[in-house]
Amino acid sequence: MVAAAMCAAEAKGHRVTGFEGFEQLAAAARRAVIVADDPLAVADAQAAVRHAGVAVTATIFFANLTTALDDITHADLLLVDATGVPVETLDGALPVLAARAERDRAQLVVSFGIEAIDVVSLHLLGGPATLLCEARPEERVAAIVLGSGTKAGFNAAERDAERLQRLNAEVARIAEALAKLARDGDTGEGVRDRTDDFVAPDTGDGPVPTVSAATVRGAIRARRLREQFFASDLFADPAWDMLLDLFAARLEGGNVSVSSLCIASAVPPTTALRWITTLTDAGLVARQEDPADKRRAFIVLTARGVAGMQGYAEAVARAGLGWA
Repeated sequence: MVAAAMCAAEAKGHRVTGFEGFEQLAAAARRAVIVADDPLAVADAQAAVRHAGVAVTATIFFANLTTALDDITHADLLLVDATGVPVETLDGALPVLAARAERDRAQLVVSFGIEAIDVVSLHLLGGPATLLCEARPEERVAAIVLGSGTKAGFNAAERDAERLQRLNAEVARIAEALAKLARDGDTGEGVRDRTDDFVAPDTGDGPVPTVSAATVRGAIRARRLREQFFASDLFADPAWDMLLDLFAARLEGGNVSVSSLCIASAVPPTTALRWITTLTDAGLVARQEDPADKRRAFIVLTARGVAGMQGYAEAVARAGLGWA
């Protein structure tokens, strides 16, 4: 297919040489199917595909999704825009799209509004789909280009995973150091080298301090107060903000939906969804179906996540320090 494209290009007087030319032709050879209902959404999706250098094979609507997909032999890219699509429709359509993407080994990029974040997350979060909530046009183009199978498409996820690994190690190191200081009053030897093991610290033989939801919520409020005095992006730390919110909810006996957790993260929804996936991959959080609403899922701390947060909270209390 690429060889034929090169011949066709040269026949038109366009000389294509080198790896760059190969990439351009490979992109042009990709076949995109746009799934959208809103006319403006269709136009935006077509523009994004065009700017990404991919050819549009078909544009179909949610109403006849299954039949229309059956008429398409193969797709390399499924670009979905859920603007104006009812949640009930998405609930039925998203599994169909996910199955088709898996069958064709196609890239699946889904754009949606904040009102659809729970149902989209229920079906696609943690999978191979790229989820774009309230995304700008350039973000969609970037998602198409970077997710086309090149290593560059994984750079953002790799950076997030590295940050999370450092966060885990740092929390464990601090908790262990604080627990040691509280027991021994040692300001030197008690500080251990950092470790990659994420375990609850030894809290000693003394009484275990009470950790209240009010204390955790106070820490969250204090973190948000910083934004009144400094630019919020200076202190973006979505993983920790999410863990704090989930820990407070657990102490309160409440549940946290995906949309609520995205708000708690204090970063754009698309970034928040990526961090939820990263936390899930790290074994710190898990998705739990809402028994009252099958179109929504809750995010909860795993046993590992609870042990880490509980150990950190107790170590901070023992040392008489404030939350960070």
